[in-house]
Amino acid sequence: MTPPTHAFLAARLPAFDLAVHAVSAFATAADAMRVATGHAPHGVTIAPERIAASFAGDRMFRRDGRPVAGFAELSGFFDVADGWIRTHANYPHHRARLTDIVELPADCSRAEFARRVATLSGAEVEERAAAGEAIAVRVRTEQEWASSAAGVAAASGALVNVHARSDRSSHRATGTASQPLTGVRVLDLTRVIAGPVASRALALLGADVLRIDPPALPEIAWQHLENGQGKRSALLDLRDAGGLERFRTLLTRADILLTGYRPGAVESLIGDAAGYRPGLIHGRVCAWGHRGPWAGRRGFDSIVQAASGIALVEGNGRPGALPAQILDHASGYLLASGVLDALARRHHDGGGHDVDVSLARTAAWLLAAPGRRAEPPVAAAPGPATVVTRDGITTARPPLPEFPDYPFPARAWGADTAEW
Repeated sequence: MTPPTHAFLAARLPAFDLAVHAVSAFATAADAMRVATGHAPHGVTIAPERIAASFAGDRMFRRDGRPVAGFAELSGFFDVADGWIRTHANYPHHRARLTDIVELPADCSRAEFARRVATLSGAEVEERAAAGEAIAVRVRTEQEWASSAAGVAAASGALVNVHARSDRSSHRATGTASQPLTGVRVLDLTRVIAGPVASRALALLGADVLRIDPPALPEIAWQHLENGQGKRSALLDLRDAGGLERFRTLLTRADILLTGYRPGAVESLIGDAAGYRPGLIHGRVCAWGHRGPWAGRRGFDSIVQAASGIALVEGNGRPGALPAQILDHASGYLLASGVLDALARRHHDGGGHDVDVSLARTAAWLLAAPGRRAEPPVAAAPGPATVVTRDGITTARPPLPEFPDYPFPARAWGADTAEW
Protein backbone atom coordinates (compact mmCIF):
# COMPACT_ATOMS: atom_id res chain seq x y z
CA MET A 1 0.00 0.00 0.00
CA THR A 2 1.32 3.45 -0.90
CA PRO A 3 1.53 5.73 2.16
CA PRO A 4 -0.51 8.96 2.13
CA THR A 5 1.53 11.90 0.88
CA HIS A 6 1.38 13.70 4.24
CA ALA A 7 3.34 10.79 5.74
CA PHE A 8 6.39 11.85 3.75
CA LEU A 9 8.45 14.56 5.47
CA ALA A 10 5.96 14.25 8.33
CA ALA A 11 5.76 17.33 10.57
CA ARG A 12 3.26 19.61 12.25
CA LEU A 13 3.98 22.24 9.63
CA PRO A 14 3.12 21.41 5.97
CA ALA A 15 6.71 20.53 5.10
CA PHE A 16 5.79 18.17 2.28
CA ASP A 17 3.58 20.86 0.74
CA LEU A 18 6.57 23.22 0.70
CA ALA A 19 8.68 20.56 -0.99
CA VAL A 20 6.03 19.96 -3.65
CA HIS A 21 5.62 23.71 -4.21
CA ALA A 22 9.35 24.20 -4.74
CA VAL A 23 9.81 21.20 -7.04
CA SER A 24 6.69 22.14 -9.01
CA ALA A 25 8.03 25.67 -9.46
CA PHE A 26 11.28 24.21 -10.81
CA ALA A 27 9.49 21.83 -13.19
CA THR A 28 7.20 24.62 -14.41
CA ALA A 29 10.18 26.90 -15.03
CA ALA A 30 11.95 24.10 -16.91
CA ASP A 31 8.92 23.86 -19.18
CA ALA A 32 8.97 27.63 -19.70
CA MET A 33 12.57 27.28 -20.83
CA ARG A 34 11.59 24.49 -23.22
CA VAL A 35 8.83 26.62 -24.71
CA ALA A 36 11.17 29.62 -25.03
CA THR A 37 13.56 27.51 -27.11
CA GLY A 38 10.84 26.03 -29.33
CA HIS A 39 10.21 22.70 -27.61
CA ALA A 40 7.06 21.15 -26.19
CA PRO A 41 6.62 21.27 -22.41
CA HIS A 42 6.86 18.04 -20.42
CA GLY A 43 4.19 18.97 -17.89
CA VAL A 44 4.53 18.70 -14.12
CA THR A 45 4.30 15.21 -12.60
CA ILE A 46 4.44 14.95 -8.82
CA ALA A 47 6.29 11.88 -7.51
CA PRO A 48 5.85 12.06 -3.71
CA GLU A 49 8.40 9.40 -2.76
CA ARG A 50 11.03 10.82 -5.10
CA ILE A 51 10.52 14.32 -3.69
CA ALA A 52 10.70 13.07 -0.11
CA ALA A 53 13.87 11.08 -0.80
CA SER A 54 15.57 13.99 -2.52
CA PHE A 55 14.76 16.41 0.31
CA ALA A 56 15.98 13.86 2.87
CA GLY A 57 19.09 13.15 0.82
CA ASP A 58 21.36 13.16 3.86
CA ARG A 59 19.30 10.38 5.44
CA MET A 60 19.14 8.37 2.23
CA PHE A 61 22.89 8.67 1.64
CA ARG A 62 25.03 5.58 2.23
CA ARG A 63 28.73 5.00 1.76
CA ASP A 64 29.44 1.30 1.37
CA GLY A 65 26.03 0.68 2.92
CA ARG A 66 26.65 2.82 6.00
CA PRO A 67 24.81 6.05 6.91
CA VAL A 68 26.56 9.25 7.95
CA ALA A 69 26.15 11.62 10.88
CA GLY A 70 24.44 14.78 9.70
CA PHE A 71 25.65 17.05 12.52
CA ALA A 72 28.94 17.45 14.34
CA GLU A 73 29.54 17.26 18.10
CA LEU A 74 28.97 20.95 18.84
CA SER A 75 26.03 21.36 16.45
CA GLY A 76 22.60 21.22 18.05
CA PHE A 77 20.40 22.57 20.83
CA PHE A 78 21.84 23.61 24.18
CA ASP A 79 20.21 24.85 27.38
CA VAL A 80 21.09 28.41 28.36
CA ALA A 81 20.16 30.42 31.43
CA ASP A 82 16.85 31.59 29.94
CA GLY A 83 15.92 28.97 27.35
CA TRP A 84 17.79 27.35 24.48
CA ILE A 85 20.21 28.12 21.70
CA ARG A 86 20.98 26.25 18.51
CA THR A 87 24.52 26.10 17.17
CA HIS A 88 26.14 25.00 13.92
CA ALA A 89 29.73 23.77 13.99
CA ASN A 90 29.95 21.17 11.22
CA TYR A 91 32.97 22.91 9.67
CA PRO A 92 36.24 23.15 11.64
CA HIS A 93 36.48 26.94 11.27
CA HIS A 94 32.95 27.38 12.59
CA ARG A 95 33.69 25.11 15.56
CA ALA A 96 36.82 27.13 16.37
CA ARG A 97 34.89 30.40 16.30
CA LEU A 98 32.09 28.94 18.42
CA THR A 99 34.37 27.74 21.19
CA ASP A 100 36.32 31.00 21.03
CA ILE A 101 33.27 33.19 21.73
CA VAL A 102 32.62 31.30 24.98
CA GLU A 103 36.32 31.22 25.92
CA LEU A 104 36.81 27.47 25.60
CA PRO A 105 39.56 25.54 23.79
CA ALA A 106 38.70 24.36 20.29
CA ASP A 107 38.97 20.71 21.38
CA CYS A 108 36.48 21.01 24.25
CA SER A 109 33.84 18.30 24.63
CA ARG A 110 30.12 18.75 24.09
CA ALA A 111 29.58 18.42 27.85
CA GLU A 112 32.12 21.17 28.56
CA PHE A 113 30.49 23.43 26.00
CA ALA A 114 27.04 22.71 27.44
CA ARG A 115 28.15 23.59 30.98
CA ARG A 116 29.65 26.87 29.77
CA VAL A 117 26.69 28.14 27.76
CA ALA A 118 24.26 27.14 30.52
CA THR A 119 25.62 30.09 32.51
CA LEU A 120 24.87 32.59 29.71
CA SER A 121 21.66 34.03 28.31
CA GLY A 122 20.52 33.16 24.82
CA ALA A 123 20.80 36.77 23.71
CA GLU A 124 24.38 36.99 24.97
CA VAL A 125 25.47 33.87 23.09
CA GLU A 126 23.69 35.09 19.96
CA GLU A 127 25.34 38.50 20.02
CA ARG A 128 28.75 37.03 20.77
CA ALA A 129 28.31 34.70 17.82
CA ALA A 130 27.34 37.52 15.47
CA ALA A 131 30.33 39.58 16.56
CA GLY A 132 32.74 36.64 16.39
CA GLU A 133 31.54 35.20 13.05
CA ALA A 134 30.32 32.05 14.79
CA ILE A 135 26.91 30.50 14.22
CA ALA A 136 24.46 30.35 17.12
CA VAL A 137 20.99 31.78 17.68
CA ARG A 138 18.51 32.02 20.50
CA VAL A 139 15.49 29.75 20.07
CA ARG A 140 12.42 31.95 19.61
CA THR A 141 8.68 31.51 19.31
CA GLU A 142 7.24 32.27 15.89
CA GLN A 143 5.48 35.30 17.40
CA GLU A 144 8.77 36.67 18.75
CA TRP A 145 10.45 36.29 15.39
CA ALA A 146 7.54 37.66 13.36
CA SER A 147 7.41 40.83 15.49
CA SER A 148 11.17 41.48 15.40
CA ALA A 149 12.81 43.79 12.88
CA ALA A 150 14.82 40.87 11.49
CA GLY A 151 11.72 38.71 11.17
CA VAL A 152 9.69 41.43 9.46
CA ALA A 153 12.49 42.03 6.95
CA ALA A 154 12.99 38.32 6.31
CA ALA A 155 9.28 37.77 5.57
CA SER A 156 8.95 40.71 3.19
CA GLY A 157 8.97 40.55 -0.58
CA ALA A 158 8.40 37.69 -2.98
CA LEU A 159 9.42 34.12 -2.23
CA VAL A 160 11.60 34.33 -5.34
CA ASN A 161 12.67 37.86 -6.25
CA VAL A 162 13.64 38.32 -9.91
CA HIS A 163 15.03 41.75 -10.78
CA ALA A 164 15.76 42.77 -14.36
CA ARG A 165 18.93 44.75 -15.09
CA SER A 166 19.69 46.96 -18.08
CA ASP A 167 22.75 45.04 -19.36
CA ARG A 168 22.19 42.79 -22.36
CA SER A 169 23.61 39.67 -24.00
CA SER A 170 23.17 38.33 -27.52
CA HIS A 171 23.67 34.72 -26.37
CA ARG A 172 20.65 32.44 -26.71
CA ALA A 173 20.12 28.94 -25.31
CA THR A 174 19.90 26.11 -27.85
CA GLY A 175 19.00 23.11 -25.71
CA THR A 176 16.89 20.06 -26.46
CA ALA A 177 13.49 19.10 -25.06
CA SER A 178 15.01 16.68 -22.54
CA GLN A 179 18.06 18.84 -21.81
CA PRO A 180 16.92 22.46 -22.27
CA LEU A 181 20.10 23.84 -20.67
CA THR A 182 22.58 22.11 -22.96
CA GLY A 183 25.29 24.66 -23.76
CA VAL A 184 24.43 26.87 -20.77
CA ARG A 185 27.43 27.53 -18.52
CA VAL A 186 26.96 27.87 -14.76
CA LEU A 187 29.64 29.16 -12.38
CA ASP A 188 28.74 27.80 -8.96
CA LEU A 189 30.10 29.60 -5.89
CA THR A 190 27.79 27.88 -3.41
CA ARG A 191 28.42 25.46 -0.56
CA VAL A 192 26.61 23.23 1.94
CA ILE A 193 23.06 22.43 0.67
CA ALA A 194 20.75 25.14 -0.72
CA GLY A 195 23.02 26.50 -3.45
CA PRO A 196 24.40 23.09 -4.45
CA VAL A 197 20.83 21.79 -4.76
CA ALA A 198 20.10 24.66 -7.18
CA SER A 199 23.19 24.00 -9.29
CA ARG A 200 22.52 20.24 -9.27
CA ALA A 201 19.00 20.96 -10.54
CA LEU A 202 20.41 23.02 -13.41
CA ALA A 203 22.90 20.23 -14.19
CA LEU A 204 19.97 17.80 -14.36
CA LEU A 205 18.64 19.85 -17.29
CA GLY A 206 21.95 19.70 -19.14
CA ALA A 207 23.83 22.77 -17.91
CA ASP A 208 27.63 22.72 -17.78
CA VAL A 209 28.13 23.44 -14.07
CA LEU A 210 31.58 24.32 -12.74
CA ARG A 211 31.72 24.59 -8.96
CA ILE A 212 34.51 26.75 -7.57
CA ASP A 213 35.66 26.41 -3.95
CA PRO A 214 38.41 28.08 -1.91
CA PRO A 215 41.22 25.55 -1.39
CA ALA A 216 41.52 26.42 2.31
CA LEU A 217 37.91 25.45 3.12
CA PRO A 218 37.29 21.82 2.15
CA GLU A 219 33.69 20.72 1.75
CA ILE A 220 32.40 17.95 4.01
CA ALA A 221 33.20 14.83 1.97
CA TRP A 222 29.87 12.99 2.16
CA GLN A 223 27.94 16.21 1.62
CA HIS A 224 29.78 16.88 -1.63
CA LEU A 225 29.05 13.33 -2.79
CA GLU A 226 25.38 13.72 -1.86
CA ASN A 227 24.69 16.95 -3.79
CA GLY A 228 27.58 17.29 -6.24
CA GLN A 229 26.15 15.12 -9.01
CA GLY A 230 26.37 16.42 -12.56
CA LYS A 231 28.94 19.10 -11.70
CA ARG A 232 32.65 19.59 -12.14
CA SER A 233 34.60 20.76 -9.09
CA ALA A 234 37.65 23.05 -9.14
CA LEU A 235 39.60 25.13 -6.63
CA LEU A 236 40.45 28.82 -6.91
CA ASP A 237 41.53 31.29 -4.25
CA LEU A 238 39.68 34.50 -5.12
CA ARG A 239 41.77 36.40 -2.57
CA ASP A 240 44.83 35.67 -4.69
CA ALA A 241 45.39 37.90 -7.72
CA GLY A 242 45.99 34.96 -10.04
CA GLY A 243 42.94 33.07 -8.80
CA LEU A 244 40.74 36.14 -9.12
CA GLU A 245 41.93 36.80 -12.66
CA ARG A 246 41.23 33.18 -13.61
CA PHE A 247 37.75 33.44 -12.14
CA ARG A 248 36.97 36.66 -13.98
CA THR A 249 38.05 35.01 -17.22
CA LEU A 250 35.63 32.15 -16.54
CA LEU A 251 32.93 34.71 -15.76
CA THR A 252 33.24 36.33 -19.18
CA ARG A 253 31.90 33.10 -20.74
CA ALA A 254 29.33 32.15 -18.10
CA ASP A 255 25.57 32.41 -18.53
CA ILE A 256 24.68 31.96 -14.87
CA LEU A 257 26.51 32.79 -11.64
CA LEU A 258 25.26 31.20 -8.42
CA THR A 259 26.46 32.56 -5.08
CA GLY A 260 25.58 31.37 -1.59
CA TYR A 261 27.39 33.66 0.81
CA ARG A 262 26.25 36.63 2.88
CA PRO A 263 25.00 39.54 0.74
CA GLY A 264 27.92 41.49 -0.67
CA ALA A 265 30.61 39.00 0.37
CA VAL A 266 31.31 37.67 -3.12
CA GLU A 267 30.84 41.07 -4.76
CA SER A 268 33.51 42.54 -2.50
CA LEU A 269 35.97 40.06 -4.04
CA ILE A 270 34.98 39.88 -7.70
CA GLY A 271 33.46 43.32 -8.29
CA ASP A 272 30.51 43.88 -10.62
CA ALA A 273 29.86 40.45 -12.15
CA ALA A 274 27.64 41.85 -14.91
CA GLY A 275 30.45 44.17 -15.90
CA TYR A 276 32.48 41.12 -16.90
CA ARG A 277 29.52 39.33 -18.48
CA PRO A 278 26.60 41.55 -19.64
CA GLY A 279 23.33 39.64 -19.61
CA LEU A 280 24.50 37.40 -16.76
CA ILE A 281 21.85 35.68 -14.65
CA HIS A 282 23.03 36.02 -11.04
CA GLY A 283 21.25 33.68 -8.62
CA ARG A 284 21.83 34.41 -4.94
CA VAL A 285 20.80 32.47 -1.85
CA CYS A 286 21.49 33.55 1.73
CA ALA A 287 20.20 32.74 5.20
CA TRP A 288 18.40 35.84 6.44
CA GLY A 289 17.45 37.86 3.37
CA HIS A 290 19.27 40.44 1.30
CA ARG A 291 18.01 43.35 3.41
CA GLY A 292 17.29 43.93 7.07
CA PRO A 293 19.29 43.93 10.32
CA TRP A 294 20.34 40.27 10.01
CA ALA A 295 21.24 40.33 6.32
CA GLY A 296 24.95 40.20 7.07
CA ARG A 297 24.75 37.31 9.54
CA ARG A 298 25.71 33.73 8.88
CA GLY A 299 23.15 30.97 9.07
CA PHE A 300 22.07 27.51 8.00
CA ASP A 301 18.76 25.68 7.72
CA SER A 302 18.78 24.40 11.31
CA ILE A 303 19.69 27.86 12.59
CA VAL A 304 16.85 29.54 10.69
CA GLN A 305 14.44 26.91 12.03
CA ALA A 306 15.50 27.77 15.58
CA ALA A 307 15.34 31.57 15.24
CA SER A 308 12.09 31.68 13.25
CA GLY A 309 9.98 29.62 15.65
CA ILE A 310 9.87 26.41 13.61
CA ALA A 311 11.91 24.53 16.23
CA LEU A 312 9.37 25.24 18.97
CA VAL A 313 6.42 24.39 16.72
CA GLU A 314 8.02 21.02 15.95
CA GLY A 315 9.15 20.30 19.51
CA ASN A 316 7.49 18.74 22.55
CA GLY A 317 8.52 20.74 25.60
CA ARG A 318 11.94 21.19 24.06
CA PRO A 319 12.88 22.47 20.61
CA GLY A 320 12.54 20.05 17.72
CA ALA A 321 13.24 20.14 14.00
CA LEU A 322 11.74 19.44 10.63
CA PRO A 323 12.40 15.88 9.37
CA ALA A 324 14.97 17.09 6.82
CA GLN A 325 16.84 20.23 5.79
CA ILE A 326 13.66 21.31 4.03
CA LEU A 327 14.36 25.05 4.00
CA ASP A 328 17.65 24.36 2.24
CA HIS A 329 16.22 22.04 -0.39
CA ALA A 330 13.13 24.13 -1.05
CA SER A 331 15.21 27.29 -1.35
CA GLY A 332 17.53 25.50 -3.77
CA TYR A 333 14.72 24.47 -6.10
CA LEU A 334 13.11 27.90 -5.80
CA LEU A 335 16.41 29.52 -6.76
CA ALA A 336 16.73 27.19 -9.74
CA SER A 337 13.17 28.06 -10.79
CA GLY A 338 13.89 31.78 -10.65
CA VAL A 339 17.11 31.37 -12.62
CA LEU A 340 15.25 29.40 -15.30
CA ASP A 341 12.54 32.05 -15.51
CA ALA A 342 15.20 34.73 -15.90
CA LEU A 343 17.02 32.69 -18.54
CA ALA A 344 13.78 32.25 -20.51
CA ARG A 345 13.26 36.02 -20.41
CA ARG A 346 16.83 36.57 -21.56
CA HIS A 347 16.19 34.28 -24.50
CA HIS A 348 13.68 36.87 -25.74
CA ASP A 349 15.20 40.21 -24.72
CA GLY A 350 18.84 39.48 -23.82
CA GLY A 351 18.47 41.09 -20.40
CA GLY A 352 20.49 40.23 -17.33
CA HIS A 353 18.72 39.47 -14.06
CA ASP A 354 19.38 39.09 -10.35
CA VAL A 355 17.45 36.29 -8.64
CA ASP A 356 17.26 36.23 -4.84
CA VAL A 357 15.95 33.69 -2.34
CA SER A 358 16.62 33.23 1.36
CA LEU A 359 16.09 30.48 3.89
CA ALA A 360 14.28 32.88 6.22
CA ARG A 361 11.80 33.90 3.51
CA THR A 362 11.16 30.22 2.77
CA ALA A 363 10.62 29.67 6.51
CA ALA A 364 8.07 32.50 6.55
CA TRP A 365 6.17 30.80 3.70
CA LEU A 366 6.09 27.54 5.65
CA LEU A 367 4.92 29.17 8.89
CA ALA A 368 2.12 31.02 7.08
CA ALA A 369 0.97 28.10 4.93
CA PRO A 370 -2.34 26.34 5.63
CA GLY A 371 -2.34 22.71 6.68
CA ARG A 372 -0.66 22.87 10.09
CA ARG A 373 -1.43 19.85 12.29
CA ALA A 374 -1.75 19.54 16.06
CA GLU A 375 0.51 16.49 15.91
CA PRO A 376 2.71 15.20 13.09
CA PRO A 377 1.29 12.26 11.11
CA VAL A 378 2.85 8.83 11.29
CA ALA A 379 5.98 9.07 9.17
CA ALA A 380 6.73 6.94 6.12
CA ALA A 381 10.17 6.47 4.62
CA PRO A 382 10.76 6.56 0.86
CA GLY A 383 11.22 3.12 -0.67
CA PRO A 384 14.36 1.55 -2.19
CA ALA A 385 13.35 2.56 -5.73
CA THR A 386 14.04 6.21 -4.80
CA VAL A 387 17.82 5.71 -4.52
CA VAL A 388 20.63 4.65 -6.82
CA THR A 389 24.02 3.14 -5.90
CA ARG A 390 27.19 3.69 -7.92
CA ASP A 391 30.66 2.60 -6.77
CA GLY A 392 29.45 2.10 -3.21
CA ILE A 393 27.78 5.53 -2.96
CA THR A 394 23.99 5.53 -2.51
CA THR A 395 22.14 8.77 -3.23
CA ALA A 396 18.55 9.83 -3.81
CA ARG A 397 17.29 9.98 -7.36
CA PRO A 398 16.14 13.37 -8.76
CA PRO A 399 12.68 14.52 -7.65
CA LEU A 400 11.43 14.72 -11.26
CA PRO A 401 10.30 11.22 -12.28
CA GLU A 402 11.31 11.57 -15.95
CA PHE A 403 14.97 11.54 -14.85
CA PRO A 404 16.22 8.20 -13.45
CA ASP A 405 19.45 9.79 -12.19
CA TYR A 406 21.71 12.83 -12.51
CA PRO A 407 24.04 13.07 -15.54
CA PHE A 408 26.99 11.62 -13.60
CA PRO A 409 27.99 10.98 -9.95
CA ALA A 410 29.76 13.63 -7.93
CA ARG A 411 33.40 13.94 -8.83
CA ALA A 412 36.10 14.22 -6.18
CA TRP A 413 36.10 17.65 -4.56
CA GLY A 414 38.54 19.94 -6.39
CA ALA A 415 39.46 17.28 -8.97
CA ASP A 416 38.80 19.36 -12.08
CA THR A 417 40.58 22.23 -13.79
CA ALA A 418 39.01 25.68 -13.54
CA GLU A 419 38.21 26.03 -17.23
CA TRP A 420 35.27 25.69 -19.60
